[in-house]
Amino acid sequence: MSQILTTLIEQVRADYLMMMEQDAGQFPYTLAEKLCNERLYLSADKLAPIVAEDPTLLAARSGNLIASEKERENPSVGTIISANIAAAMMEGLIDVALEHRWLMLDEEGRLILDAEELKLTEPAVTDIDYGESDTARENLTAPGVSHLTQLMNGAESAYLELLSAEQPNAYALAVQVASEHSIFAPDDIAPLVAENPLLLGLRADGIVDHDMFEGDAPAGMIISAHLTQMLISQLLELAVEQGLLGSDSSGHPLLPEDASAPLIH
Repeated sequence: MSQILTTLIEQVRADYLMMMEQDAGQFPYTLAEKLCNERLYLSADKLAPIVAEDPTLLAARSGNLIASEKERENPSVGTIISANIAAAMMEGLIDVALEHRWLMLDEEGRLILDAEELKLTEPAVTDIDYGESDTARENLTAPGVSHLTQLMNGAESAYLELLSAEQPNAYALAVQVASEHSIFAPDDIAPLVAENPLLLGLRADGIVDHDMFEGDAPAGMIISAHLTQMLISQLLELAVEQGLLGSDSSGHPLLPEDASAPLIH
């Protein structure tokens, strides 16, 4: 686990114990939910270093964990990861409450909440804008070649080499090269997230195969899908520059009639 996340979790647990003892064990479930919702939905710049330390977080899926109504249908990568962290923390705090007998289970193993607590309003989830990142802004002007630029350069070199063949199919080759140079492993995606936390704001947006992932793609796969689309767009622009594809009045590449946006499988 990420050391940053471990420290945060330990602090939330300590705060829960302190607050519950101060309140004589009142409303244990609601306080646990409030702390998780307020403290574990992290901004892009705070979440990115955690992902860099623990890339396995990119395997997180939304499941039924997304509390925010506006995020539920098409959640961002950051929301998916934060919701999973918060859910795990919630389980931990409930265990703490059970150990201290602030909460009890019925005969079927379900939590028992008293009537007063059931009347309380459910704590709101912190609303995070993953379209903001000081880290991403700073890295734009940082010296050296970024991980994303390295990825793009490698794909462009391979594409140009293939385009030198006679009568190349520029679109098919762009899809092929983009697929070959895309990254899917969490360990490969995490450095890109650390470099550009804005990637945490990406959403599935219909470009990930719905059937393969049963409508619930892993967070990392959502990023991979967008990177693949980005590579394809970049390579098609290169084909236009090479005179192998036409472009419309806006400068967008003209694709073959049978071309369709590829889904990530």
